[in-house]
Amino acid sequence: MADNGRAKVHETAIVPAPSPLEPIDPGLLLRAYRSGIFPMADSRDDAEVFWVEPRQRAILPLDGFHLSTSLARTLRRGRFAVTCNADFAGVMRACAAPRQTEGGETWISHRIEESYRQLHALGHAHSIECWQDGALAGGLYGVQFDRVFCGESMFSRVRDASKVALACLVAALRLCGTQLLDCQFITAHLASLGAVEIPQRAYLERLRRAQRPYSAGAGAAGAADGDGDGLGAAAAAGTLPEGFAALLAGAASSSSSPGNFIAQSLTQTS
Repeated sequence: MADNGRAKVHETAIVPAPSPLEPIDPGLLLRAYRSGIFPMADSRDDAEVFWVEPRQRAILPLDGFHLSTSLARTLRRGRFAVTCNADFAGVMRACAAPRQTEGGETWISHRIEESYRQLHALGHAHSIECWQDGALAGGLYGVQFDRVFCGESMFSRVRDASKVALACLVAALRLCGTQLLDCQFITAHLASLGAVEIPQRAYLERLRRAQRPYSAGAGAAGAADGDGDGLGAAAAAGTLPEGFAALLAGAASSSSSPGNFIAQSLTQTS
């Protein structure tokens, strides 16, 4: 997950893709994520996709988010209105906009965009939006299943907007019981916010643990659907929208501003 697109791919394993004529089947897409792989394309208009399994994987430990003094100040000042799933399509379009590097291309093709919009309609893809003066200033989107959130891409049109979106994502995921925040490829931007790089083998073990069914009485919502495509009800650990709603409720019941409440929540260990 990086501003305006993924980092350049290095040392990836590529396997055959499905037919280029239709969006990727949601069940196939979720099975891929459950197995530690994800799709990319070579350009916006590319009809083909390829599956990627990095040898090194970036994750952001949910108790290791780095809240800098300047970012905490931005949160407390309330420069942005933050929402969840208010404009998933708008976030995807912004993330798919041509980058200023790598020839101006993007890995988010029209086919990939439509595939994630379908996954969003099924409750397995979510967005965080930052607004300023009624305009979309930044945001991010990703895929969620069980206790896993796979961050796909983020963008900023206004300074610090993507950082605020990521801070709110982390705070909300902590509240809804998520165990693994996958960032896919490490970048300097993500590293500055607490992301670390681990071998794919270690990532797959964390991924496996985050998909284990809950034991009786554990978790917020009972047993997770640890097998199958997971296309029915939301994951048992809770979803990002639920975590975001809990974050807003906590902010509303506190004596401090919403931004200050979020900043304080990020300085507390799980």
